[in-house]
Amino acid sequence: MSLQIEKLEKNMAKLTIEVPAEEFETAIEEVYQKSKGKINMPGFRKGKAPRKMIEKMYGKGVFYEDAANIMIPKAYDAAVADCEETIVSRPSVDVTQIESGKPFIFTAEVALKPEVTLGEYKGVEVPKTEIEVTEEEIQAAVDKERDNNSRTIDVDDRAVENGDMIKLDFDGSVDGVPFEGGKAENYALTIGSGSFIPGFEAQLIGAKLGEETEVNVTFPEDYHAENLKGKAAVFKCKVNEIKVKELPAADDEFAKDVSEFDTMEEYKADIKKNLTEQKEKEAKRAKENAAVAKAVENASMEIPDAMVNEQVRRMADDFTRRIESQGITMDQYMQFTGMNAEKLLDQMKPEALKRIQNSLVLEAVAKAEDIQISDEKIDAEIAKMAENYKMEADKLKELMGDYEKDQMKNDLAIQEAVEMIASAAKEI
Repeated sequence: MSLQIEKLEKNMAKLTIEVPAEEFETAIEEVYQKSKGKINMPGFRKGKAPRKMIEKMYGKGVFYEDAANIMIPKAYDAAVADCEETIVSRPSVDVTQIESGKPFIFTAEVALKPEVTLGEYKGVEVPKTEIEVTEEEIQAAVDKERDNNSRTIDVDDRAVENGDMIKLDFDGSVDGVPFEGGKAENYALTIGSGSFIPGFEAQLIGAKLGEETEVNVTFPEDYHAENLKGKAAVFKCKVNEIKVKELPAADDEFAKDVSEFDTMEEYKADIKKNLTEQKEKEAKRAKENAAVAKAVENASMEIPDAMVNEQVRRMADDFTRRIESQGITMDQYMQFTGMNAEKLLDQMKPEALKRIQNSLVLEAVAKAEDIQISDEKIDAEIAKMAENYKMEADKLKELMGDYEKDQMKNDLAIQEAVEMIASAAKEI
């Protein structure tokens, strides 16, 4: 196999890969041996027709396409292994010569990893984040815990109020005609949650148990059902049940029940401590993100479109896995959101470009600063992972190959580059 590399514009390259005629002949013979049992020819039992007779009847190139499909992946992988450039996209393949007795030649257009010219990355200016925990935030945390420990009680001596949890029957119609999905019995709804059509919940305030109430609404123009967009609808409703949350009092007894503290004062002090730590972590991340963004802004690089498209593809695959892990197919997601594949991929492109730029700049900084990751640091990281996986560190280390260890070294070097850029940044 021979390889020629032609550099193109914007960090693209064309690889011209030539496979010897003998190897192509071997691939053709392999395809013939696999296919001959499926070919019927007059005068021959099935699977017994000679290759030359099949080629004479169906054409000399009858096995070429399948032979090419065998050759291309093997030859391309070998070419990538020989290539000194770092390829960062899938190849766009074009066969330029395919003929028995001659070398098999194809081209693969690929994106190459861009060179980065670093600008200023030490001492960049970033906004200063003030860390303050207010009494309102502490009280909100207390109230959230009270809500988590609330109980629901039935109400039968008053009409519906905002915040009530109700069950109701409803029957909707547009111009007097019922529509699909417009009818339900004992539908659970929290008044004020905003989970129903705009205006629906507010009109149920004041409704009495067991009495029919008429609700008039207009479907939004962006409603997911095409036949209901912008249409006025009437719902006949009957409230069957009203429940309210009863929250425990915010006193010392409550503090004892939900924490290790004896008083509400101690409990609130602990909440303040935890909120402060949380805000400090958020401020650290914000400073790191801002500092890296400045370093990227000050650097220069030319990102090929094919590299961005490859990153988008990986992000889309991850997104699909997350959606399907929730028991929803991508077709259902598209239907629910009104999204389509092209629109989804377009929305991912800015984030894909940002991830690539961050990664390239941080790798360049790690190289410029000669950041080295010692075996001890690798062992410490493996120990953390082992603890998370509830297994022995030595066993996990045995399971990891060289690629995984090299990737871990790269990730740790990038993280050290992030911390170095952030620690040197000036807060203003």
